[in-house]
Amino acid sequence: MTERLRSWIHANLFSSRLNGFLTLVMLALLALTLPPLLRWAFLDAVYAGADRSVCGAGACWAFIDARFDQFFYGRYAPSERWRINLAALVLALFAAGAMWPRNPRRTECVILLVTLCPLIAGVLLVGGVFGLKLVPTDQWGGLTLNVVLTYATTAIALPLGVLLALGRRSRLPVVRWLSIGFIEIWRGVPLLTVLFMATVMLPMFLPDGLTLDRLVRAILGLSLFVAAYMAEVVRAGLQGISKGQYEAAAGLGLGYWRAHRLIILPQAFRLIVPGIVNTVIDLFKDTTLVSIIGLFDILGIVGQSTKDPAWLGLGREGYVFAAFVFFVCCFSLSLYSQSLERKIARSGGH
Repeated sequence: MTERLRSWIHANLFSSRLNGFLTLVMLALLALTLPPLLRWAFLDAVYAGADRSVCGAGACWAFIDARFDQFFYGRYAPSERWRINLAALVLALFAAGAMWPRNPRRTECVILLVTLCPLIAGVLLVGGVFGLKLVPTDQWGGLTLNVVLTYATTAIALPLGVLLALGRRSRLPVVRWLSIGFIEIWRGVPLLTVLFMATVMLPMFLPDGLTLDRLVRAILGLSLFVAAYMAEVVRAGLQGISKGQYEAAAGLGLGYWRAHRLIILPQAFRLIVPGIVNTVIDLFKDTTLVSIIGLFDILGIVGQSTKDPAWLGLGREGYVFAAFVFFVCCFSLSLYSQSLERKIARSGGH
């Protein structure tokens, strides 16, 4: 074990003079920064209390404890928060079925994940039917809002991105140029502009008497924006498929759509798993921008909470907590992506 450890240290930390120098510099920086950071975050920290009067020289995690439910549920009524928990459980079960590699019904689970699951979660969260109390979307917030925006946008943007990628490679000039125009326009517009257009300008083009909920408008804007990036990711996967696969599909007598559904797209998706996960991670982080249009995600709730006179001036703890939550979520997605890549590599891409 000792010899193996020495070998690892030499290969990863001191493989060259430059790497050895950088390793020593990083160790020195850690020695300077870690002790005061640990002292602030843990040793001198306060973990419970009614207001900021309990805070001392260290971190005041009492602020996080007091606002914990609000950071995750927003202004959703406490008596109705079981619906969020149940919706999260439904999503986790559908996602587990879709991600389990030995599931013989995996394809069906993926389809249900983007069709039936949103319907069940939407009924639970919105209510107004089956005896559930109606909860307006302006009461949604916190991490729940980030997850809802990410999931709903991905469920819409990924299929739309596939169609756009196929359209960009189409032999029909009209379809090809329309797809190219859509992709390049949306990729060339800042996301903030898209959100403002969806919130402010879209209602101007709707018929009189027809209104769309602000959350729905944000999801539509995000979906169109992300679909353009998904299209380029899918197109990269399609370009990685050899011409022989298309010829083999034609030799089997498969038409355009059957060939892509059964042969081309399954192989392409094996190649673009990292790209899709990276796009979803970027989307999850970009959902914090919705606070600009009056929707308060976890970051927006933190900003609001720091203005409370009882907890004034504790933004540092709030933003550290928000950063930790985002890190855990994004790092978990990244690890799942890496595990998929390893499984695909072990199976030889089949």
